[in-house]
Amino acid sequence: MADILLTHSNHLYSDRKQVRKMQPYPPLQTLLAAALLRERGHSVALCDVTLEESPEDAFRAALDEHSPRLVAVIEDNFNFLTKMCLTRNRELSFRMAAAAREAGVPAIVNGSDASDRAPEYLEAGFDTVIVGEVERGLEMLDRLPGGVWRAGTPLTDLDALPDAAWDLVDMEPYRAAWQGAHEYFSLNLISSRGCPYRCNWCAKPVFGSNYHFRSPQRVAREMLRLKREFGAGHIWFADDIFALSPQWTRRFSEEVENLGAVVPFKMQSRCDLMTRDTVGALRRAGCAEVWMGAESGSQKILDAMDKGTRVEQIYEARENLRRHGIRAGFFLQFGYPGETWNEIEQTIRMVRDTAPDDVGISVSYPLPGTKFYDRVAQELGEKVNWRDSDDLSMMFRGAYSTEFYRELADAVHQEVRGGDPQWERVRELERVSANPTLLWTSC
Repeated sequence: MADILLTHSNHLYSDRKQVRKMQPYPPLQTLLAAALLRERGHSVALCDVTLEESPEDAFRAALDEHSPRLVAVIEDNFNFLTKMCLTRNRELSFRMAAAAREAGVPAIVNGSDASDRAPEYLEAGFDTVIVGEVERGLEMLDRLPGGVWRAGTPLTDLDALPDAAWDLVDMEPYRAAWQGAHEYFSLNLISSRGCPYRCNWCAKPVFGSNYHFRSPQRVAREMLRLKREFGAGHIWFADDIFALSPQWTRRFSEEVENLGAVVPFKMQSRCDLMTRDTVGALRRAGCAEVWMGAESGSQKILDAMDKGTRVEQIYEARENLRRHGIRAGFFLQFGYPGETWNEIEQTIRMVRDTAPDDVGISVSYPLPGTKFYDRVAQELGEKVNWRDSDDLSMMFRGAYSTEFYRELADAVHQEVRGGDPQWERVRELERVSANPTLLWTSC
């Protein structure tokens, strides 16, 4: 029995790309919500569908087992899959709402997609959609009105929140998945919330452009706990921006070293933050891999995105990381308005020059609440979200076809990973799929 049954909709086996990668992580935001509810005197249970064969069956079984008075579908707002607003996640959420309603249990929901599409979630059976930071809604759980409830002032003192309720997670399926695919076990942490930068394609329906961080001491202590209590041999810092402050990073490194909490970790950041001093401190704390939003090798495209970085800073960051033996991953984005074959060639050249250890490739994906979305909204058809993370559909009138961008992504991946890139096929598609009007007007 439990007062509140928490769950989420990120089912790994519904996403072909994530099955290939096999890097599953527990639903961190869901676990943080569970810890806060416990702190406020509620009894909670978790239905973690990440690795379930049938997530809907698992959820219905949890309803029967716990007979909750409330269901809370709390998405992991630190997981990029949640931020992508994939339709397969939405459909699972809707099925959960229907099952809860059949059982006579009210249901609330929080997440990026629910924030964007609150009326649809209410129509699907949810009683309340919490827009913004979920903790604000949980603070007044017994007084939440039906319909859309919008969180007010963002949380600033993240140290006031409890650590995630790690004990609710069955670690063994995660451990087995990681050990089987990679021969080590990784868990996830966050040191901050939000991102203060204003790239005009980046949607921020939960945290907005606010940025707040936990103290280095709290982060280092939780890092030590995951290492000792659960045997994590690797950590993924799921922050949008990790190590934004050089001062925070130095203190974090000191705390980790003093506690003996050093464990290899990977993180996300920006190339302009990867200075020599910062990279050195990260290395001492155990950093093994940094993923940066390089996006493009064209300064014209970076400027059009309001990225606030220069192409030469990508080169500098790569060299700083290489000097300290830290792997560098680049997030690349193709298809942004104004990008022609010339700008694509500049990106390919940048990748060849810098030789990143890996790349993650996307095409420009318009999400509500962004300047980019407003710019292309009139060009969108019936499909406005990707089905899964491997979709890569061009959903507005881009310079080239979806098939071209998918072939381009495959070729760049092969280029970096030592395969056989099919550049002739890419060039053929570039010639036959170009939109002459868009190419002309973008010059």
